[in-house]
Amino acid sequence: MTEKHSPPSPPRRSDTTRTAILTAARERFAADGYDRATIRAIAKDAGIDPSMVMRYFGSKEGLFASAIDVDLRLPDLTPVPREEAGRALVSHFLDLWEGNEQLRAMLRVGVTNQAGAERMQGVFRDQLLPVARQVCPDPEQVTARAALCAAQLLGLALTRFVLRMPASQALTREELVAWMGPTVQRYLTAPNP
Repeated sequence: MTEKHSPPSPPRRSDTTRTAILTAARERFAADGYDRATIRAIAKDAGIDPSMVMRYFGSKEGLFASAIDVDLRLPDLTPVPREEAGRALVSHFLDLWEGNEQLRAMLRVGVTNQAGAERMQGVFRDQLLPVARQVCPDPEQVTARAALCAAQLLGLALTRFVLRMPASQALTREELVAWMGPTVQRYLTAPNP
C-alpha cells in the first residue's frame, strides 16, 4: 500500500509578509543601527504599510528581537581535548562571524542601545554559559569565566568586523587562533588567580 502525499501547500501570505519584514529589518538594523532604523523605513524596504510591521511584531523592540534571533551554534566541547577548548571556540567564532551580517547588526546595536545590549546578554548567557560549564574546573566560576571569554570574542568581532581596524583585519585566521586561543583557554580552564 502506498501512501499518498499531498503536495506542500504554498506559503501563506502572512508568512511571506513576515519574512519580508524580517529581511528588511535585518538589513536596516545592520546598515543604520537600532536608533536610526525606523519602522517606516523597514516597512518601505519590505514593500508594506508600517502598520503591518506593528501588527506582526508589536514594537520596534519586538521586531529587533525577532530579526536578530541568533543561534551561535556553539560546539560541544566534551569530545574536544580539554587543552584545545580555547582554540576550538576562537575558530568557531571566526567561522561564525565571517560574513554574518545578522551578528554584526546585533553587535552594532548592542553597543549603542539598551534593547540591543539586553538581546546580546541573553544570547551569550543562554548559549555560552553551557559551553563554558563543560570545561570550567569550578562550577561557581562559570559565569565569570564565560564573561571573560565573551569579552575577548566580542572585542575581536568589534575590532575586526564592525570597526574594521586595519591591524585586526590584517591578522590571518591562523594568527588569531594562535594568539587568542590560549587566552580563551586560560579563561576557561586555568586555576583561579
